[in-house]
Amino acid sequence: MNIIVAADKNWGIGFKGNLLTHIKEDMKFFKEMTVGKAVIMGRETFLSLPGQKPLPDRKNFVLTTNPDFQADGVTVCSSMEEAIKMAKLEFKDEEIFFIGGERVYREAEKYADTAYITKIDEEFEADRFIPDFDGLNNWQIKEENMLKTEKGLYISFATYKKI
Repeated sequence: MNIIVAADKNWGIGFKGNLLTHIKEDMKFFKEMTVGKAVIMGRETFLSLPGQKPLPDRKNFVLTTNPDFQADGVTVCSSMEEAIKMAKLEFKDEEIFFIGGERVYREAEKYADTAYITKIDEEFEADRFIPDFDGLNNWQIKEENMLKTEKGLYISFATYKKI
């Protein structure tokens, strides 16, 4: 199973319910990696999607403790274990992606064996963070490709593997 996320220099991932910045190249990478696969997200992440609609061409699983929450086109789950179990009915481990937010990423770290992290070489105001994967003993960077974005930001697509 996979984590996929964009993070700034301080491992910030969001601010006031939004992404830190929109990077065309990262959005393209995210789409390429997740189309046709399962995505697991928290309710707040789902509600932050454009039009509060599921991501197209993906099986969307939304985690929430709110028993009354419903949304068209998604499978609502009350726990990470339930979401993983449901996703595994249709998808292989390598086709399941955890896509946020902060609590989902922190919990997913124990289930995932690969993390695709777009590292943004900038600092943004953030109120949501992921762990510093460079400082975690059980994760190792396997591949990293840096590029300068259309906006002039430097980013790198880093692939981490659990060891």
